Amino acid sequence: MTIPLEELPPARIPEVVQELEGLGYTDLWTAEGMGADGFTPLAAAAAVTTTAHLGIAIAPAFTRGPALLAQTAATLAAMAPGRFTLGVGASSNVIVEQWNGIRYERPLSRCRDLLRFLRPALAGQRVDEEYDTFTVRGFRLGVVPDPPPRLLLAGLRVKMLTLAGTHADGAVLNWLSAEDVGRVVPHVHAGGVGKDVVARILVAPTRDADLARSVSRRMITTYLNVPVYRQFHASLGRDELEPMWKLWDEGDRRGALEAVPDHVVDELVVHGSPEECREHIARFAEHGVTVPVAHLLPVGGDPLQACRDLAPR
Repeated sequence: MTIPLEELPPARIPEVVQELEGLGYTDLWTAEGMGADGFTPLAAAAAVTTTAHLGIAIAPAFTRGPALLAQTAATLAAMAPGRFTLGVGASSNVIVEQWNGIRYERPLSRCRDLLRFLRPALAGQRVDEEYDTFTVRGFRLGVVPDPPPRLLLAGLRVKMLTLAGTHADGAVLNWLSAEDVGRVVPHVHAGGVGKDVVARILVAPTRDADLARSVSRRMITTYLNVPVYRQFHASLGRDELEPMWKLWDEGDRRGALEAVPDHVVDELVVHGSPEECREHIARFAEHGVTVPVAHLLPVGGDPLQACRDLAPR
């Protein structure tokens, strides 16, 4: 499950994560986009849970310096030994440039260099290295986690997925259907055996299909017009989104919303009864996802009750 749950105040995180662990959720993951940062909720969770695995999917590769990212990840890994995974990724030009004022250049190289740095740094080695996109001189962690966290890389297309397989312990997937998973995971597994495949799965926990599709369409038009996601879905052959992209480019936001077909919404967003949602999520695992992570969309009602309804059976 993704934490914190939207529509609940951050002050309730300790209470919520204890209940989620008690309900049988094996993993608690954060995102780092428009809401909370990715590390603070996990620190709160680390203090009150004992078995749940904690992960961030993802920390953007540009928005923290390499040493600060290593320090933050090492501290959290030391707080929850053996229970933390660090996911990193290129993020998008919107988050990196428009929100943080950092140039979004050579994202593939940046991610490769960051993984090359993080592996020895998190093992406690001294790093004095000039990489292609940054240089680190004389850095060594003061807090060395044992064991070091597993490293994942978010990927959409072939080059980044291949990098996840060769330089990381696996990949983080986002904004794709269960059937799409089968098309992208071979690029990860080409890098070796034992790779993790974490997928963030959007879930609208409601039986009201019209409501679920309305909320989902807003998410789809917001995200899938960002260049990296648009290119990804074009590469998957999702031609049904061409009318939406055209109307968005023309400034017709309402028309773009209405142009997203129902069947595309139903492929990309899980909704329905709790049983139907669990069955749909299970299809992601059948196609190669090792850690399916639900991300609840705000459709009204109590999100914690939705977690109870969706809890593993």
